[in-house]
Amino acid sequence: MMKYYTLLISLILFNISCEKKPKTSYNSNQTKHEAIVTEEFIYEIKDALTPQCHASTIEVSNGISVASWFGGTEEKNDDVGIWFSRKADGKWSIPKEVANGIQEDGKRYPCWNPVLFKPKNKPLVLFYKVGPNPREWWGLYITSQDDGLTWSAPVKLPDGILGPIKNQPIQLTNGTILSPTSTESKKDGWRIYLEISKDQGQTWSKTEYLNDGKQFGAIQPSILNYGKGKLQLLSRTDKEVITENWSEDNGNTWSKMEATNLPNPNSGIDAISLKDGRQLLVYNPTGKNWGDRVPLSIAISSDGKKWDRILDLEPLTEKTDKEGEEYSYPTMIQAVDGMIHIVYTWNRKTVKYVVLNPAKL
Repeated sequence: MMKYYTLLISLILFNISCEKKPKTSYNSNQTKHEAIVTEEFIYEIKDALTPQCHASTIEVSNGISVASWFGGTEEKNDDVGIWFSRKADGKWSIPKEVANGIQEDGKRYPCWNPVLFKPKNKPLVLFYKVGPNPREWWGLYITSQDDGLTWSAPVKLPDGILGPIKNQPIQLTNGTILSPTSTESKKDGWRIYLEISKDQGQTWSKTEYLNDGKQFGAIQPSILNYGKGKLQLLSRTDKEVITENWSEDNGNTWSKMEATNLPNPNSGIDAISLKDGRQLLVYNPTGKNWGDRVPLSIAISSDGKKWDRILDLEPLTEKTDKEGEEYSYPTMIQAVDGMIHIVYTWNRKTVKYVVLNPAKL
């Protein structure tokens, strides 16, 4: 009888252990990667000043990390404004709203997708959008002479110029600024293009659209710079794949948009060219119907064609698989000291900040 009960208990424990196994076969390394130098929230959820946040951006200005995002009751709500924090003396400041969508007549529109950018020998710039939706929004910017302590009044960009839609511009060695942007039209679909300034942002011109909006609906491109005029655009799409365009003449002409072998669940990505010549991508490596915006991962490439996924900033686990959590809309830069700074949406409740050492990647 004793053997019978022992066997019964063993079977029960075995069944329980089987039930606790994740439904997915994905196996992610849960240990902290040696490249991760810093991993923290810009603010704790219990201290949040808005119910939701999204679309964060990062810059390092004179050695000070600065970050921005939009926050409010919920994306698209009129109370959504642009929020900002800076890290000095090892601590992030209490977030403050630095821009909103209040118009002269008192009407208020939501704000969208801030983008921080520091042109060479120029003040810090914070681009953002205001409008009822991405089809009708318009571009503005504010500037700071003191690394985000104070900000100028908003300046509206010229008609037809939206500013960078999600990811940072790049500045070529000749000073030309290439700003990656896109439109979301019901009639013509999602299409990407570049806005170009040859006078430090005083005036802007535009390229033609770089996709037809039909084969691929593409938005929110990132620019990679390989040097000697060679550039690559990587874009989010509605076809469950990241796409690419190539230029050999500093962006004057571009190849036709084509699919990469990188999956995309119709979620924002970012990519940068490292000082050592490698290319780095941060993205959700899933199709639309699997995992969605979990995990959030890093991939690396030497040529922009073959990408190796090397670490998960937010891995897919049994918990995230069941609860449908969201880690998304990353932004990434490499600072003067070589460190890689990343921010991203953490369940739309706060912004997570990670610093990577590229020598360990």
